[in-house]
Amino acid sequence: MANHKSALKRIRSNETKRARNRYQHKTTRTLIKNLRAMNNKEEAQALLKVVYSKLDRLARKNIIHWKKAANNKSKLTKFVASMAS
Repeated sequence: MANHKSALKRIRSNETKRARNRYQHKTTRTLIKNLRAMNNKEEAQALLKVVYSKLDRLARKNIIHWKKAANNKSKLTKFVASMAS
């Protein structure tokens, strides 16, 4: 157990940040899964913009690696582009 007041605060703040990061990461994964399940190209393009912003935000805050975000965006763009109208 931590002995200093600042160490105790760091433990509390780290747990809060961890919970927030996990929530954001899980939400993004769910959005990606929903996008992959779509059949309508127009709706998929609208959701793709939302997913883009989520991935960029996660990468900017170092929740996921920036190259993972780039790979996901590339694959999802190809997926939406290959959809039939």
